[in-house]
Amino acid sequence: MSKGNLKLVVLAMVALLMTGVLAGCGNSASKDIKIGVLNEMTGGNATFGTSSANGAKMAIKEANAKGGVLGKQLQAVIADNKSEPSESANAMTKLATQDRVVAVTGIFSSSNAIATSSVAEASKLPYMAIGATNPKVTVDEKTGKVKNYTFRVCFIDPFQGTVGANFVLNTLKLNKAVMLVDSSSDYSKGLASFFKDAFAKGGGSVLAEEAYLQKDQDFKTILTKVKALNPEVIYLPGYYEEVGKIVKQARELGITAPIVGGDGWDSPKLVEIAGPASLNNTYFTNHYAVDDTSATSQAFVAAYKQEYGQAPDAMAVLSYDGTNILIDAIKRANSVEPEKIREALAATKDYPAITGATTLNESHDAVKNAVIIEMKDGKQMFKATVKP
Repeated sequence: MSKGNLKLVVLAMVALLMTGVLAGCGNSASKDIKIGVLNEMTGGNATFGTSSANGAKMAIKEANAKGGVLGKQLQAVIADNKSEPSESANAMTKLATQDRVVAVTGIFSSSNAIATSSVAEASKLPYMAIGATNPKVTVDEKTGKVKNYTFRVCFIDPFQGTVGANFVLNTLKLNKAVMLVDSSSDYSKGLASFFKDAFAKGGGSVLAEEAYLQKDQDFKTILTKVKALNPEVIYLPGYYEEVGKIVKQARELGITAPIVGGDGWDSPKLVEIAGPASLNNTYFTNHYAVDDTSATSQAFVAAYKQEYGQAPDAMAVLSYDGTNILIDAIKRANSVEPEKIREALAATKDYPAITGATTLNESHDAVKNAVIIEMKDGKQMFKATVKP
């Protein structure tokens, strides 16, 4: 490169840096308090992202209607991670460095949330994960230390996996299982591992563990193997896109055994993909049941339906809860300084969330109940509540 060209490159870089600085100054002087809302708005988990964004926007709208926070209005800065870990990191970087948000909420997929949390920690920016249940979201896998700036509003997979295993053993009274695991997903692998451990401790036996990959379309080869094993139950901890196809193809092959999964099933797309009849005799662990009869829950459901024209799923409720906990932390901190917000989040205790009174423990994880959902003719039916 010539000296002239080098000089032009240097000048361009300086101009770019100055633009970023000026933009940052403009954002810091804003009358609004900016909260990043980062979700899977497109890609394989898009229904989760849409619901999560809706819940966050509703919480922010309600807070603003009540006068805002610290004398200012809240502004949601929407970002899309395209259902990919690398895009999650990129979007989080932009929220931190260009949009200058004071905190971020969102994301269902554990792999995406882990990538997001890495940027949150490096940026010292409070981050509230919504539905990401893998333990590695809030605890560093290499050091075993709790991440300072990362929190979550949902229960974690050791609890969810145990709940699923105990339900199969004690309620369905079945003890011979086959597991189908998405080997490309931290969520699926983690939940399967915790289910397997709890199932074995309870006297159950896992006959086989078959692997598939996200975005696979044809599962009949592995399902033929499963049918030959004649399991009493199939454990399928995956996301709705693949789960729907697996359940549909399993029933087409004549597999009638109960199929049990986790919160990754909770999407209206599941019924579209699998079909109502195929989903009969299936169950999944979840954070919330839309037919919860409590006055608080029903008021939320009514308000959400009025706002968005449909019933909320667990992602909408968790995002609403998580955003409200974040707003509450800003109020208690009486500041938009990240460190003070972080301290307030860590001190959250018995917050009256829609999904139940929520306390964030020493690992920054929510301590709360789980529910069992049964699918009947394409509709979710509350089956049971399980406490930690």
